[in-house]
Amino acid sequence: MRGDGDQPNQDPTRSEFYADVVAGLSKAQKTLPCRWLYDQRGSELFEAITDLPEYYPTRTEIAIFEQHLPAMAACVGGNAHVVEFGAGAGTKTRLLLDALKTPQSYIAIDISADFLQSSMAALAADYPGIDVIPIVGNFMETDTLAGTELPTGNRLAFFPGSTIGNLLDTEIITFLAAVRAMLGDKAQFLIGFDLVKAEDILVPAYDDASGVTAAFNLNLLARINRELDGSFDTDAFAHEARWNEAAGRIEMHLVSQQDQTAGVNGDRFDFAKGETIHTENSRKFRLDGFDSIAAEAGWKFREVWTDPKEYFAVALMG
Repeated sequence: MRGDGDQPNQDPTRSEFYADVVAGLSKAQKTLPCRWLYDQRGSELFEAITDLPEYYPTRTEIAIFEQHLPAMAACVGGNAHVVEFGAGAGTKTRLLLDALKTPQSYIAIDISADFLQSSMAALAADYPGIDVIPIVGNFMETDTLAGTELPTGNRLAFFPGSTIGNLLDTEIITFLAAVRAMLGDKAQFLIGFDLVKAEDILVPAYDDASGVTAAFNLNLLARINRELDGSFDTDAFAHEARWNEAAGRIEMHLVSQQDQTAGVNGDRFDFAKGETIHTENSRKFRLDGFDSIAAEAGWKFREVWTDPKEYFAVALMG
């Protein structure tokens, strides 16, 4: 570990992490990009979050798939080439592949090479009749999308999990337009997104009683300490989830419990008591609002499926 105050540059990922931390903590409203929440420990904690009683999104989306996949598969049609953006644990991927009629290939785009190697090897073993193609890259970077060669035919983009909710409207439009450009005008897009609901349901989902989400958020400071010679006192920060009605999003913050200073590889950052680090947004959409955003990138709803309480939606766009 370097501790001399110079920017780390030997490991590109570490260098990017350092640059993002310094840039974010130098803002008037301190921020840290949510992508850095997901180191090994963070990923383990997030998997635990998905099983919490307060955290409705994962089980609700899976229930939608389990109930409506035959209809989804009928709409998609046969011989599909499935392109998933940000491969996850694979539960919903397997449900989709099982439901589709004679899927031809599964292309997974993910930034983690190690994750892709292991998960795609397992998937290929379980689906020997499908051509499994891993692509290492950040799907949010248009160069990655533009440089990807895909099989011709019935192309289906797949983006479950409401990850789209981490993005601003302009970022959503850019991403959806890039997918449209890569897959072509005849492609389809199956996407999951969370819906607006009561604050007393939303906030506990991101601030559970057992403290797992708090540990997940605070792990980001622990990661800075581990990887960037940080000196954060994690006990001097507290997790807080806020519902921002005007922006239609849950915000996760780390709140300084006292006046303090923390170091990052020799750089120093002052925190006043009550000052926060904004770590993540989770957008909640209305159906007409999401449809309008998607339309700006050339997509329109073909079908939409929701749960009985209308907590979550899965849309097929074309």
